[in-house]
Amino acid sequence: MHRRKKGQLMAAKKQVSELDAHLGYWLRFVSSHVSHAFRLKVEAQGVTVSEWVMLREAYRLGVTSPSALVQALGMSKGAVSKLIDRLQAKQLMERTVDEADRRHHSVGLTQQGRALVPVLARLADRNDEEFFGHMPPPLRAEIQRAMQEIVRVHQLKSVPVD
Repeated sequence: MHRRKKGQLMAAKKQVSELDAHLGYWLRFVSSHVSHAFRLKVEAQGVTVSEWVMLREAYRLGVTSPSALVQALGMSKGAVSKLIDRLQAKQLMERTVDEADRRHHSVGLTQQGRALVPVLARLADRNDEEFFGHMPPPLRAEIQRAMQEIVRVHQLKSVPVD
């Protein structure tokens, strides 16, 4: 009886895949290290990764509406509003109220915010180079295409920030 239970337990253990047998495990492992290193770099510049993402999109869009940022980032209105408030407190973004209709306002980067984005973009480039620079460009491009295919197939919309 004891041998049968031990044999069943061994058989059950063989049916459980190893943690590192999963692609998701490796994606998360690498992503965690890449993200952590980047977080340290941007925080040294006085912003969070979420704020960096907002700054980058605001840089791309120019003066825009908060709803355009909601759409671009795939975040909730509340999350975008909080990020705008934080960046406004840091004097990196500013709100402008429409005098004709005070319910509408636009947001954009301040001069200080516009100057910071290229600095942070270089940090992002450097972080990528530190982690992926050893790979031949065709392999890097193939990995990027594979990740973009996953995004497309699963219709992933929100920008990962944490």
